[in-house]
Amino acid sequence: MTLALLVPGGSGQLGRELAGLAGPSLKVNAPDSARLDLTDTRGVIAAVAAFAEAAKAAGDTPVVVNAAAYTAVDRAESDRARAYAVNADGPRVLAAACSTRNVPLLHVSTDYVFSGDASAPYAEDAETGPRTVYGATKLAGEQAVLGSGARAWVVRTAWVYGAHGANFVKTMARLESQRDTLSVVDDQFGAPTWTRDLAAGLVELAGKVAEGSGPSARVLHATGAGEVTWCGFARAVFEELGADPERVKACGTADYPTPAARPAYSVLSAGAWNASLTPLRPWREALRAAFETDRAAYLPA
Repeated sequence: MTLALLVPGGSGQLGRELAGLAGPSLKVNAPDSARLDLTDTRGVIAAVAAFAEAAKAAGDTPVVVNAAAYTAVDRAESDRARAYAVNADGPRVLAAACSTRNVPLLHVSTDYVFSGDASAPYAEDAETGPRTVYGATKLAGEQAVLGSGARAWVVRTAWVYGAHGANFVKTMARLESQRDTLSVVDDQFGAPTWTRDLAAGLVELAGKVAEGSGPSARVLHATGAGEVTWCGFARAVFEELGADPERVKACGTADYPTPAARPAYSVLSAGAWNASLTPLRPWREALRAAFETDRAAYLPA
């Protein structure tokens, strides 16, 4: 079986990682927003139709993986209309188009759909309660996808970093080269997720879905295993750089107020994922592998 993926959001961290996995048994079409804008209803419908027809003609099995999102968490607080258009209305149209063409859809979502006040990892069926516009728009997108009638799965992830695009790991590497010390919040807990591991997991999921053996659970969590604070994560980045991790000083969320509230605890339980798919590796092991694989990509230019 040759698997064909259509990946809206192809210029983002995850989209570019998915495109890089293409090979003889995996075709990946990963258009950026200029080529496939989720807010363009006619364009989305036409793109899914063309993708489905091309896959059928080639004898491939099609799956759509939606990696497109409005991810500017703070800006979303004052840019609600655009955030909803991309994160909620766009997935609704995409899912409807997939339903019409009988193409499975994997929709990538976020830990921000939860309130962030838990003390243990959030289960897939835990009560949601976003406290930001970004989180509310992503939850609306999840609901639209799951209620569309399409064969759809929602995959929530968190604290994503990779070789492509801007992310926390690259920011820490840049600041390490510029400052003697830096302060990073130590009272927000999450699970860092390497795009390489997440992309490989999504391809595995897409393959199972294409074969008709997709998980019975329609909401899945996929993050690096374990948990850490942003401060601990930053210190681990310093270790990979060969720098003294004690140069990273702990501070509190109150020391760095932002327009959008950050969840204090957003670790996700991967029970449903691990029951039928390969578990993502521990976050610290993944970070080490990321530097071993493509160290130069994380270093400042």
